[in-house]
Amino acid sequence: MNVNVIQHPGMATFTHLPGETAHDAFFPVTESELKIATADGVDLPATLFTGEGDGPAVLVSSAAAVERRFYRAFATNLVENGARAVLTYDYRGVGAAAKATRAKDFRMKDWGVRDFPAALAALKAAAGPGPLAGIGHSFGGVALGLSGEAEAFERYCLVASLNGYYGRTAEPAAVFSRMNLAGVPATYLFGHVPAAVGLGTALAGPIFRDWARWCRRPDFFFSDPTVPEAARFADVAIPLRSIGFTDDRWGTPAAVAALLGKFSNAAVEELWLGPDDAGDAIGHMGFFRRAMREPLWPAATAFLLDGRRRN
Repeated sequence: MNVNVIQHPGMATFTHLPGETAHDAFFPVTESELKIATADGVDLPATLFTGEGDGPAVLVSSAAAVERRFYRAFATNLVENGARAVLTYDYRGVGAAAKATRAKDFRMKDWGVRDFPAALAALKAAAGPGPLAGIGHSFGGVALGLSGEAEAFERYCLVASLNGYYGRTAEPAAVFSRMNLAGVPATYLFGHVPAAVGLGTALAGPIFRDWARWCRRPDFFFSDPTVPEAARFADVAIPLRSIGFTDDRWGTPAAVAALLGKFSNAAVEELWLGPDDAGDAIGHMGFFRRAMREPLWPAATAFLLDGRRRN
């Protein structure tokens, strides 16, 4: 793996790379609500953002237990700055779909193996010919590796993406307890994990149990015999930018490194940002808040829209 480490926690940080600046918003944005059918017949809610720019179309893939609406401001900003289209979508078994009739058959790996490819196909159809880029938040970076679709993208940005083993988090006891002593029992009691448990929006029970089981394993799912698609990580050979945060209690340097090492044939560039860059706490979820448009978003948007990399 070719890793260009730009900053590590404890070192002076900067918001974005030399020459990367926020674009001046110009293009108007149109939003459309879609339903995307996966190969196994699951309908995924999605939002398509389009504009008048001729830049790359961008696929935005969510973190676990996070609905697509969380990324609306970021998607809008990409189109304002020249992306010809941006697609956000919900994985199966998330939010209201946690109680769907078929939810008992859903598995977490399907987010990458089935849902990600379906969303990519929908974006291609809507955006027409031209370059594609992608950005994945937390599990959204993992989904790229599972999908087998990396060659469709010119480049991909991973934001707070990590190997989820609880022992590499900054709060291992709390993470283990919340997932296994609260979340897992809730799935048997309710059939899903309610949002009230505090692990994000509601999730279908089988999906959450997969997540909890993987987070108990130091290798996450990479030796799970039910996830042979993990071998696809080695097939990813596009430029990747990994953006991590020094105050992320889940995405610690060790957790991020454990995932990035699986992209063994990709040119991976790491960027670490902290509260001093943002003017506020970032954590695992803060990057996509609207308040981060000026201080942090250029670290992703310049890469996605222009492919700028450090010399």
